[in-house]
Amino acid sequence: MDSREILEQALRLKPEERFLVVEGLLKSLDEPDKELDAIWAGEADKRLRAYREGRLKGIPMEDIFEEET
Repeated sequence: MDSREILEQALRLKPEERFLVVEGLLKSLDEPDKELDAIWAGEADKRLRAYREGRLKGIPMEDIFEEET
């Protein structure tokens, strides 16, 4: 079965079933990148340490989500 036949069959599915197929395909493309995850974890640790040591100030959540008028 080629990709065109798979697509034709998938299009005959109910919307909920098509959603499950699409979701599964998208998840299969979202492979974790361990190197990138390690870089982000290191950055988060660095920022948390700086915050706890008083070298970095936090921003109140209300200020972040405040709507501009």
